Amino acid sequence: MAKQMGFYIIAGRCVECHACEVACKELNNVALGIHWRKVQNHWDGEFPNPTNINMSSACMHCRKPACLEVCPTHAITKRAEDGIVVVNQSECIGCRACGSACPYGVPQYGHDSKMQKCNLCLERLENGKEPVCVSTCPGEALGFGPVEEFAKSAAGKLAVRLQGETEPSFFVVGSSIGPKPEVFIDTFFKRL
Repeated sequence: MAKQMGFYIIAGRCVECHACEVACKELNNVALGIHWRKVQNHWDGEFPNPTNINMSSACMHCRKPACLEVCPTHAITKRAEDGIVVVNQSECIGCRACGSACPYGVPQYGHDSKMQKCNLCLERLENGKEPVCVSTCPGEALGFGPVEEFAKSAAGKLAVRLQGETEPSFFVVGSSIGPKPEVFIDTFFKRL
């Protein structure tokens, strides 16, 4: 594989405005009730010191995608040139094996029962643009790029990569206004 594309979120910058989620739905014509990108929040603590952590997530475009391994029709593939995991809906039979295999709950199923998910806005990338979720975020909480380059950059020193058997291409970057990346990951990915 030439490179592996992935996402990062800067802890503390997400304000739970859902702009990324709405932009994704609009661009990709995603039906109501289906979320290629999900915005979540977690409240903790008690008065007078409650805490709130916000998170925006989508497909992790894993190096070793569990969804790909279990797909009986090979509808799910991983692009060799950039590591983006894509689904060919014409090949999908709606068996939902991918949904059971994905540790992040990413696969979504439309009214036709076929799997759909984030494709990192392939059409936009091919035209030199960022994924719509990244370009829409008013807090500049989301970013993307080649994982190898990001991990080597100065920001990479403040980042923690989400760990797991599938080797997700997702980082949490620390900032002065949010929780430490480890707390952020533990809050939203406890079941992994």
